[in-house]
Amino acid sequence: MTILRISGLLLILATLTGCETVSDFFEMGDEDDPQQPAELIDLDQQLDVRKLWSVGVGDGQGDGLYKLQPVIDGNVIYAAAAEGEIRAVEREGGSTIWRQELDIGLSGGVGLYEDSLFLGGSDGLVMRLDAKTGETLWTSEVSGEVLAAPQGNGRVVVAQTYDGKLYGFDYESGERLWRYDSNVPVLTIRGTSTPILDGSVVYAGFASGRVVAFEALDGTVRWEARVAIPQGRSEIERIVDVDGTMALAGTELYVASYQGRVAALDTRTGRKIWQRNVSSFYGVSQGFGNVYIAEETGTVTAFLRNGQGVRWEQPALAWRGLSKPVPVSSYLAVEDYEGYLHLLSQVDGEFLARVRPGNDGARADMLADGTVLYVYTNGGKLIAYDIRPRS
Repeated sequence: MTILRISGLLLILATLTGCETVSDFFEMGDEDDPQQPAELIDLDQQLDVRKLWSVGVGDGQGDGLYKLQPVIDGNVIYAAAAEGEIRAVEREGGSTIWRQELDIGLSGGVGLYEDSLFLGGSDGLVMRLDAKTGETLWTSEVSGEVLAAPQGNGRVVVAQTYDGKLYGFDYESGERLWRYDSNVPVLTIRGTSTPILDGSVVYAGFASGRVVAFEALDGTVRWEARVAIPQGRSEIERIVDVDGTMALAGTELYVASYQGRVAALDTRTGRKIWQRNVSSFYGVSQGFGNVYIAEETGTVTAFLRNGQGVRWEQPALAWRGLSKPVPVSSYLAVEDYEGYLHLLSQVDGEFLARVRPGNDGARADMLADGTVLYVYTNGGKLIAYDIRPRS
């Protein structure tokens, strides 16, 4: 068994068949280790971070290193657990609207379009559910685990599998319309980037370090862009997965890869508008004219959206296995592997507050709406925080 120590994310995966998994282990206690997680320093709490409510959702991410992503629709937030529980929660008060228990394990979700939810099963299934009741409308088979939320647009549902395939299904019937096969490297990070379905176009990132744009209806490739080029002699050194969340703003698509780059792509052509060398697992977000990324090293960086360089860097969370930074109001939220939630200024990266939703961390991207931040912990706690300046 190959033992890897890479930043705080549990890796690592697959053979060329895309099925066999290799586990990862960590040792955090070596004082001479240059990747020793930074100790947290006391800070002056400049924000009021008030817990509004908390609700349990099954076993959360379970034991499969999944990243089951909640989603907001109006006054409802939907969340799913690895054991098969799906819950619709009233966003303002946290009360349960409905709850369903599926008889299958879940590995990808939750996608949303109007009155439908989309989920992926750990045994190679894609499902469409009624968002008002949780009733299953159809189920279709795919070739492997679906590790990110499927997406729909009223005509097509797209889903990406761990073995490098992207599928398109008929929205109403679940009939398979098309399939795209990518080349899967010998080793990849355990995960896939969530496809973005924008109108009639699908953007998907792959373990090869490429982002591909497709026609949603028939899977025709519009363009391909290489975000990262594999380098090094060993297969580990050559991992360049695009696994983190991509961000779309107008005609620009922001994407990051492991051991590769963060780049801004023109969605019409795939041309790189700008790029910078960086290594990240959990992807990018944007706000205040910045593109935010938590690097593998634990440095949180704000790149200028216009490509003119770095606005600020915050290195004080070195090697703490950070989540994707998420803008909330005028702040930036990021969680570490010990479950601490850090709030930074979007202007200069200064630390403004810290709370601890739990001690098990949160792989799922946090969600924000106005001054409210929603955190879904690995253990299954869905928590709402209201964040405001102190009087």
